[in-house]
Amino acid sequence: MLPLKDYNPTARTPWVTITLIALNVFVFLLIQRPYDRGLNQARFSYEYAAIPCEVTTGRPLTGDEVILTVRFGDDQACEGVTQGDQDQPVFPDKPVFLAMVYSMFLHGGWLHIGGNMLFLWVFGNNIEDRMGPFFFLAFYLIGGIVATGAHIAVQPSSTVPLIGASGAVAAVMGAYLVLFPNVRIRSLIIFLFRDIPAKWLLGVWFVFQFFTNPADGVAWVAHVGGFVFGVAVAFLFRDRLRPAPTPALPL
Repeated sequence: MLPLKDYNPTARTPWVTITLIALNVFVFLLIQRPYDRGLNQARFSYEYAAIPCEVTTGRPLTGDEVILTVRFGDDQACEGVTQGDQDQPVFPDKPVFLAMVYSMFLHGGWLHIGGNMLFLWVFGNNIEDRMGPFFFLAFYLIGGIVATGAHIAVQPSSTVPLIGASGAVAAVMGAYLVLFPNVRIRSLIIFLFRDIPAKWLLGVWFVFQFFTNPADGVAWVAHVGGFVFGVAVAFLFRDRLRPAPTPALPL
């Protein structure tokens, strides 16, 4: 199910949501450069993206760890590698913890960024409207970090870069489920357009995460972690948020 729009007006222009989308697109097109694939793209990911092994050990990956991962497919190369004089980090100045924030603005392809930004626009503008710009920005960034942390907790020795705004967007979706469960979402289901209550669309999306094939390279635990964080924050603060405008009825 692909959400296209919601029947949920906003009282204010969602400048933070717009800025986040613009920043993601800017990074993807002009810094990551999707047309520059292959080794350069892999090098970019290892230099800037969050990597569980780096976060848990507090140091950048060594040359041996990168080689074992990229050439031999050992995604747990963090285990059993001894760092010595001849085994130096590939990117010694990499801020491994700050990379958890960088990763939220990196994407693996056109479909990856397109899907994330569509979901962010459909659900983010209303959450920003309720939370206010500063609270929403903090919520979004912390949600992304929590999502990354959930993935790292499950795969602490992984040497595969983690990229995408999916975890932060999942936090926004979790908050939407709590704050607007009955708002109808215009959705594309295979080749059919249907208006579905948010609680059903988001509930089905959440359940489907547990059936994701790990071989697909999707960090589904990050999605679950971000979503649960969003639900928890919305429950804690919903009585202190701005009032919501009256939803419009679909025609």
